[in-house]
Amino acid sequence: MANSLMYKDKRFKVGDTLSIHYKIKEGDKERVQIFKGILIKIKGNTKENRMITVRRITKSGIGVERIIPFSSPNIGEMLLLKKSSYNKAKAYFLKNLSEQELRNKLYRTKTVKKTK
Repeated sequence: MANSLMYKDKRFKVGDTLSIHYKIKEGDKERVQIFKGILIKIKGNTKENRMITVRRITKSGIGVERIIPFSSPNIGEMLLLKKSSYNKAKAYFLKNLSEQELRNKLYRTKTVKKTK
């Protein structure tokens, strides 16, 4: 599947909200930075060249995208915060939506009305 990937026996899909613990080396110190955002793209077809793009909105309303190589040794942990019902391969449309519109598109399940 082009819109999902496996990481340590967990399946992540495009549209899911992730928390990625990324190790950053500053001088001789190493710290862990947590990057929480929505998975908008999975690129690459083998495990060695696979990359993911995660997007989040800062408190000041600016969108930040981070491209993370999937085979990077700096990824400490990936957690699934929220499961999405989105089914397409790329989620570029998220860049133009407000916070409320984004929630409605990604996490609301469609209900079918029954007619008599």
